[in-house]
Amino acid sequence: MPAPGDLDPVIHTQARLRIMTTLTALPPGDRLTFPRLQSLLDATAGNLSTHLRRLEDAGYVAVTKGHIGRVPATHVEATRAGRRAFEDYVAQLAALLTPPAGTRGEPAPSKGTSA
Repeated sequence: MPAPGDLDPVIHTQARLRIMTTLTALPPGDRLTFPRLQSLLDATAGNLSTHLRRLEDAGYVAVTKGHIGRVPATHVEATRAGRRAFEDYVAQLAALLTPPAGTRGEPAPSKGTSA
């Protein structure tokens, strides 16, 4: 878990941020097949696998391997912990991008003037 105010380094890389954004856009419990996720992200299989492994190690995604009929299939979904981590990441990012209270729209005081 990152320190307060720090962005989660597991999510912060571009590829993993795109993965988490895609997976958390799905309703909880929904999942995507590996090829579908790969297509949506325009990623190579090796690159996607590497980033999914890192997210899986952090507990942010669940990767399930099985079969659809006789065809092997891999499904990926965001876990509850992953959804929470992503929500926290977005909130921290928004806080970084929001000016402190009292400074919004106010010009900086010029030097040498008195109030």
